[in-house]
Amino acid sequence: MSISIIAQTISESATLKLNEKAALLRAKGEPIIHLGGGEPKTQAPIDAIIHAVGNLNSGETRYTPADGTPEMKQAVIRYTDEFYDRKVMPENIIVSGGAKQAIMVALQTILNPQDEVIFPAPYWVSYTEMVKLCGGVPVPVYAEDGTFYPRMKDIEEHCTSFTKAVIINSPNNPTGAFYSEEFIAEIVEFCEKKGYYLIMDDIYHRLLFDGKHPINCYKYAKDLTDNSKLIVVNGVSKQYAMTGYRIGWAVASRKLIPYMINIQAHQTSGPSIVLQKAAIGAINGIQSSVESLRRTLENNRNVLMQELNGFEGVHCPKPDGTFYAFADFKYYTKLHRKNSKELAEFILEKVRVAVVPGIEFGMEGYFRISTCGSVKDITEGIKRMKWALDPNSPNELYIGQRKLVRDWV
Repeated sequence: MSISIIAQTISESATLKLNEKAALLRAKGEPIIHLGGGEPKTQAPIDAIIHAVGNLNSGETRYTPADGTPEMKQAVIRYTDEFYDRKVMPENIIVSGGAKQAIMVALQTILNPQDEVIFPAPYWVSYTEMVKLCGGVPVPVYAEDGTFYPRMKDIEEHCTSFTKAVIINSPNNPTGAFYSEEFIAEIVEFCEKKGYYLIMDDIYHRLLFDGKHPINCYKYAKDLTDNSKLIVVNGVSKQYAMTGYRIGWAVASRKLIPYMINIQAHQTSGPSIVLQKAAIGAINGIQSSVESLRRTLENNRNVLMQELNGFEGVHCPKPDGTFYAFADFKYYTKLHRKNSKELAEFILEKVRVAVVPGIEFGMEGYFRISTCGSVKDITEGIKRMKWALDPNSPNELYIGQRKLVRDWV
């Protein structure tokens, strides 16, 4: 069988694979605690559901324009005006099957083979593979000071004659780190000066904690003409807990958007009319669900930090937002002589707790731990992990009526 070179270089999505494995184990009746997932457990906003049901009842379920319906674009215009203080036109917008497709189409539009794309590490698992799918070269940038907060110096040192674009995801998946306003201002100015595309992956921008507020990248852009290379990506998946609805969008220059539309038209055609109606309902409806989710996630973050602080040998910077924490488990990878992937598999096998190994995000020895579940999930999950990893733990552990006995060091 002949397989393309690109296909052979692409890794499977670690997060989607973990979701699938956890679902299969749960279907078999296993007492799974999923601390690796990237989707809130709350319900979608009622306005989203009402709009979707209303569309189904109408029987209008035909093709939509490749770049989204006029009504959906108006919702994005309103959203951009409200949260970015930026007035855009329908010609500045493409609606896609999730923010992931919006990013992918943007990359396919701007990249040539061997072009380099820079992004801070740790990074979302798909950035590297999406760039490679376009024949480009992913360039992760690690902060020299060892933190999760990049500096312009770190970015600049990795730029070459092949650099084409920079991707910024703040607050960040997997760390929850929220980059400073100074850094955002610098990166916008730097990319404009160098002529680089800047993709702002703002999918978590309203899920911030401790009184922090979203940073508006447009505030620092000097070129907002049709020649602008600033691309802002967002969607309904995270803030509205609508991961399965798969509606996202990109806002960019009127010169760029038509090429993105052409590519998307041949890939998937337009997003589902039903799901666009749901997204319109969420964006135009009552916004209390976003704040309710944000408060829940902030509380869950606090509980997780408390549990991890009692976990000897584990270090975890306090997340500023999102629903993830990126915890340093190198003490236990060394103790058990396993890498982060092997240790995650060990934990899943022994105590049925799912976490995502840090190597998938570009940093060995870490776990991404999600706070999407309940407080009970978090406390019970960390308790099980402690028992599995700490050699000083008691010999026995009960999970429901099932008694586990340690048969390893």
